[in-house]
Amino acid sequence: MHSTLELSELHDHVGRLFMAGMPGPRLDAGTLSLIRDKNPGGIILFKRNIVDPLQVAGLSNDLQETAMKYHGVPLFLAVDQEGGRVARLRAPFTSFPGNSAIGHGPDSHEMAARFGRVTAKEMRLVGLNMNMAPVLDVPKGPVDQVLQGRMFGEDPGQVGILGGIVVKALQENGVMAVGKHFPGLGKARLDPHEHLPTIEADKQEIETINLPPFQDAIGEGVSAIMTSHAIYPGLDARHPGTLSYPIMTECLRERLGFQGLIITDDLEMGAIKKDPGVAEGAVRAFEAGNDILLVCEDQRLVRESMNRVRNRLLTNEALLSRLHESVGRIMAAKENFLGNWEPTSPKKVKRYFKSNV
Repeated sequence: MHSTLELSELHDHVGRLFMAGMPGPRLDAGTLSLIRDKNPGGIILFKRNIVDPLQVAGLSNDLQETAMKYHGVPLFLAVDQEGGRVARLRAPFTSFPGNSAIGHGPDSHEMAARFGRVTAKEMRLVGLNMNMAPVLDVPKGPVDQVLQGRMFGEDPGQVGILGGIVVKALQENGVMAVGKHFPGLGKARLDPHEHLPTIEADKQEIETINLPPFQDAIGEGVSAIMTSHAIYPGLDARHPGTLSYPIMTECLRERLGFQGLIITDDLEMGAIKKDPGVAEGAVRAFEAGNDILLVCEDQRLVRESMNRVRNRLLTNEALLSRLHESVGRIMAAKENFLGNWEPTSPKKVKRYFKSNV
């Protein structure tokens, strides 16, 4: 780790671990320099970044062309498109009622399949390639408002089946699915955006209620699984799931055999930002086994976190094998889903959405 080439390679590899947010609906100077100088693996879009289909398609092209120009590798371009109230892409994108409505609907299997199929088609059309869905949490008792309407139902078997249908429909139509929030937020009584919840469930309950939907999604080949910012005393009494080696590596990787990408929930959420902080949280999440470190808003924190992870690797070369594993998984996923990247076509976007308004 002493030559310029090796340090440059380390810099590039660390960048690939991060998915960042951006401030507005156009490619701004800060985001351009972040892509050029830091080589992030992906960008996640929110309401602030989205105006209409043509604008999203143009933004996707600008982001990808910048990444290809400087690094020759396309970006993960992600969005939370669960349906219901968590849907960043609004009309004229097709509206869906959300997981709870699907799970309690008259033809839930077909509704789930149609949601995945149509959502993937419209996302691909505007250049997006990763959907932070489906939610695989199983509610037990009253849940925090942040999760209401977002879960398929209280039966782990049904959640697993419907989640698997969504995973298959999204991925067969070219969009990576992200099951969340491992190992399950269904008993959360606090919102992780603000606080650190404790999930009062013993190991047996977690194994019989929480884990089966994730096992079903893994069986369906889900590309990625997103972590939960909550304490699970039944699995690890000290660390939130996102920062827990026993939960991320021993449970998800080794016990459940998951070989895809592990993505943190937003490290700027209060559950992590308050303690240990975003940058230190990124280091600990990486050490716990996460492949992609998500920082959704403040690009100064993205840069600070990248530097902190790189410095940790320079002082602990035993972690380099972890880095190579994560980068290997990231590049394999990009080859699989983004390997034949081409710019989106404004003509196709206009034609499709004109007939779907």
